[in-house]
Amino acid sequence: MTYVTSSARAEMSELRRLKTLLPPELQNWVMVEGSTEINPPLIRCEELGRDEVEIQIDLAKWENLAIDQRNLLFWHEVARIQNDTIPREGWEMAALAIGLGGAVGELWVQDGLLLLLALSLCGISGYRLWQKNNGERKLKESIEADEKAIALATRFGYTLPNAYKSLGSAFKTLIEQTPNRRQRKQYESRLQALRRSASKAKEKMQQEKGKRPLR
Repeated sequence: MTYVTSSARAEMSELRRLKTLLPPELQNWVMVEGSTEINPPLIRCEELGRDEVEIQIDLAKWENLAIDQRNLLFWHEVARIQNDTIPREGWEMAALAIGLGGAVGELWVQDGLLLLLALSLCGISGYRLWQKNNGERKLKESIEADEKAIALATRFGYTLPNAYKSLGSAFKTLIEQTPNRRQRKQYESRLQALRRSASKAKEKMQQEKGKRPLR
C-alpha cells in the first residue's frame, strides 16, 4: 500500500513538473495527464476541444528515461501544438462510410447521379485520410517539431549542444526499446536529421566565433 501511494505521488509530481515546462502562453489551455489506455504510446497530444489540448504520457515507460530525455520529448509535443500539427479526429472516416454505403445503395436502385455523388464523397474522404496518414508528411512534421523542441530547450536554459545531445540520446533509447519496426524507423530517421541539424549548428557557431573581433 505504501509503495502504491509513493508511486502515485511520484507520478503526480512528474506531471506537475512537466506543466512548468510549458511556455507561459500555453499554460492556460494545455493539460498534462497520465494515459489511462492499455499499451498507449509513450507520449502524444490530443485535442479535447477548440481551445483545449491534452498531452498524455505513459508514466510507466516514461520513468525509464532520464530527465533531460523526458524534457526534450515533452518539448517535441509542445512544438507540435505550436506548429498546429496535432492529429485530429476528423470527418473523413464517417464520410467514407457514408459514401460507401450510398454507393452500394445507388447501385441497387441504379441512380447514376447519386452514385456519382457517393463515389465523389468516397474519393475526397479517402484522399484526406491518405494525406493524414502519409509517412513522409508525418516524418517532416516530426523533424520540424524536433527543431522547435531544441529552440524551446534553449529558452528554458539548455545550451544548444546539450539540447541536441539530450534529444539524440532520447532517440537512441527509444530505438533500443521500440519493437515496432515502422516506429523504430521513424526514430532512426529523426535521429539522422537531428545529427545533420547539430552539425550545421556547430558549423554556424564556429563561423560566428571566428568573426568576433579580438579585444
